[in-house]
Amino acid sequence: MPSPVLQIDAAQAPVKANPAPKSTRFDYSWVNVVLAAVLMLATLPGRTQGLGLITEPLLKDLHLERLAYADLNLWATLLGAVFCFPAGYFIDRFGLRMISTVLVLSLGITVWKMSVFAGGIAGLFILILLTRALGQSALSVASITTVGKTTGRRLGLRMGTYSFLLSILFVFAFVVVGRSVSDHGWRTAWRQIAVALLFVIAPLTLVFLRENGRAAAGDVEKAASVVEADIVPPSLTLVQTLHTLAFWTFGLSAALFNLVASGLGLFNEAVLAEHGFDQNAFHHFLAATTAAALCGQLLCGWLAQRHPLTRLMGLGLLLYAAALGMLPFIKSFAHLWVFAGLIGIAGGFITVIFFAIWTQAFGPAHLGRIQGAAQLLTVVSSAVGPVLFAKCAAVTGSYTPLVLGLSVVVLAMGVTAWNTALPKLAQIPAGPAAAAPDRSAP
Repeated sequence: MPSPVLQIDAAQAPVKANPAPKSTRFDYSWVNVVLAAVLMLATLPGRTQGLGLITEPLLKDLHLERLAYADLNLWATLLGAVFCFPAGYFIDRFGLRMISTVLVLSLGITVWKMSVFAGGIAGLFILILLTRALGQSALSVASITTVGKTTGRRLGLRMGTYSFLLSILFVFAFVVVGRSVSDHGWRTAWRQIAVALLFVIAPLTLVFLRENGRAAAGDVEKAASVVEADIVPPSLTLVQTLHTLAFWTFGLSAALFNLVASGLGLFNEAVLAEHGFDQNAFHHFLAATTAAALCGQLLCGWLAQRHPLTRLMGLGLLLYAAALGMLPFIKSFAHLWVFAGLIGIAGGFITVIFFAIWTQAFGPAHLGRIQGAAQLLTVVSSAVGPVLFAKCAAVTGSYTPLVLGLSVVVLAMGVTAWNTALPKLAQIPAGPAAAAPDRSAP
């Protein structure tokens, strides 16, 4: 018979995690937060923004047609999304540190192979498929799961900090890699990324990553850690999770956000040009949204310590719907800056909640598989978004009909998220950790 536990409705409670053993030692879980951000940075060559840095010189170098490359990229993205599932399974089965290290090494080898690639559409498809599968899909799952499986209090604050760090790291990477592509060519830039993956990020992951956020065995907390590791906190399996309204509410909310963000992001300059703004205004708009998103991430991380994640996701989606609804009516710079602030803050909220919600809602035991399923939804929606925006512009001559339609859908998802209850994990008995041994020690 399970031991009695306090019954708490997770949808009505702020984010709380099992308290870590008291100690005067450094809180090692923050190392995991930094490593998780670095792992997400490692996905750059497999992401649309990363590949976008080398698209033009690559097409010229390999003598490829733009339409053929676009089709190749679309199918590589969709097929690569399937890797989210096995990545989550292997993370749960063999541990974060080993699988994350293998993924980083594999991605590094793939990027190196791509940097010396001589030509051929079939070979290029395989290489881009692998960068998408290993980077955008599998390694993204590992990065998000690293924070989700980290023990300790203030999970919301950790997620906010994680989102903030990876945003800063990506901005820095865009500048450095973009300059390398301009000064030395795309092949040199890709080789530099491969070297960083193989000889910097992979060793850091292997040496410092701890699945549960505790320092290595031999610390003064070892005895308490072993006792804690004997019990797996109440958790749902992937099959149980897929039968909950909460998973589909938050998975589809994140996918919808990615669909809009990918389509709007790719055609942002053209969308703003519809309303009389030039390229200079577009560049200032990007800077404003980035700053607002960073503020939104930190604000959401702080609020998550005091308010339910369900309400914060609902708030983020409602702000996003408001921003999309006002976009077709922007006529002045004052309107543009309000729009930039709304869309940036909303994006910061939604990003943090997407990272944080799965552990609180479904428990840590099968988090890798669950994150894999959620990541699959976002990857597919990211591939579909630009296609919808392009077709809308081609058929109607404007992006406005699609933007207004999506604002209504986002509004409906926001209301749904606000009222969605998370599973009551307190009613599920904790079980032995035989299937998930502690891998915190080297």
